[in-house]
Amino acid sequence: MLLELLSILLADLGMGLAGVGAGLVALGAGLGIGQIGGRAMDAIARQPESTARIQGVMIIAAALIEGVALFGVVICLVIAVS
Repeated sequence: MLLELLSILLADLGMGLAGVGAGLVALGAGLGIGQIGGRAMDAIARQPESTARIQGVMIIAAALIEGVALFGVVICLVIAVS
């Protein structure tokens, strides 16, 4: 009886923590992309002639961060479902 109750409690706790993990992944990705955007704007303000190059690198870096964030959210959702 106690073991069944404990397993149910741990399963619910795992689902809750998976939700918290997904939220933290999204928060981290948002902060990271915000930092990239801010630093890119600073760099463009300092060297306007390099705008195209800086924007290209910024977009690639933001896409890589989004990919890692999506992977993290999917892993959290898989943990929550199983």
